Amino acid sequence: MAIDKNTMRSKFNEQIQLILMNKREDNNAFLSTSDYSRVIQQVKKSKKSLNTVGEKKTTKDYRVIRKYDILVMDGKEHLIRPIDEKNVVLYYATIDELFDILYDTHSAIGHGGRNRMVSELKHNYCNITNETIMVFLKLCAECHKKAACSKIGVSPKPTLQPTFNSRGQVDLIDMQTQRHNDYRFIMKYQEHLTKYIVLKPLKSKCAEEVAYNLIEIYTLFGAPSILQSSSGKKFVTSVINKLHVIWDEIKIDYGWPKHSESQESVEMTNRDVQEMLSAWMDKKNSLDWPSALKFIQFKKNRTFHSGIGTSPYEAMFGCTARINLATSNLPNAEITEIKPDKDL
Repeated sequence: MAIDKNTMRSKFNEQIQLILMNKREDNNAFLSTSDYSRVIQQVKKSKKSLNTVGEKKTTKDYRVIRKYDILVMDGKEHLIRPIDEKNVVLYYATIDELFDILYDTHSAIGHGGRNRMVSELKHNYCNITNETIMVFLKLCAECHKKAACSKIGVSPKPTLQPTFNSRGQVDLIDMQTQRHNDYRFIMKYQEHLTKYIVLKPLKSKCAEEVAYNLIEIYTLFGAPSILQSSSGKKFVTSVINKLHVIWDEIKIDYGWPKHSESQESVEMTNRDVQEMLSAWMDKKNSLDWPSALKFIQFKKNRTFHSGIGTSPYEAMFGCTARINLATSNLPNAEITEIKPDKDL
């Protein structure tokens, strides 16, 4: 039986308190609200001591400054790890914030597992432990359902193609029950080596509309040698014929999915996209899923993929996706004026 969010929160907090009982008093991964405020005051004090001529400097002052800094945004102080040469902002979260951070992140990545959660959270936070993540995941009823389904069959090892863009897959996600501005389907295109996906809204599933959207992708990344789809040979052949009409220079052949797990993998990715889309619409209180696709595409591509050991974005471009504060859990209203607190 699924538990509601408030019950889940209560159980999570109970288990975190049990963990805290076994931690040393000087642990710094878990910060209560009072600890958080105390550290901010200590950072201010240590900075003042280090920046004042003649003031006594202590080992504690240097230790504090190496570990903490303060970010002031719209008059509010946030505890962060000192910004390095990469200009990455990583926040310290309080114990009271943990559940909401984990819940929102987990929902946003389509109920991803531990590795995906770790990969996503490390972009924004520096003190959320694997232990904390596992406590949360064990309470998620949806994840228990997924685990039960996965035990029905053995999950084969993912196979990478030997060269980039040698094989691509196009699939359609039916959104007719949530039709918006005449858009009824999502076209999902995936490059097989990097697992990078592109999402496009469609008004129909006719080959011509699919082909025109694929042309947009191919003129950016190039065309694959082989195109496949869970929709079958007839559909792919029609799309390829339309592609040749639009752009007679490209040469693409139809290919069967090479492994029996392909359909299961497609369904899993489609489900991830739909769950991430649903979370986005709930958060924005909007039914405009076509406008959300570009954001879901980006989030999906920057999420860790266990099959390739990195995110599709990093596999495609060779670097991490950078959006800085736009991915934090802070309200947009607070992201107005950002500066490391060097003068306190």
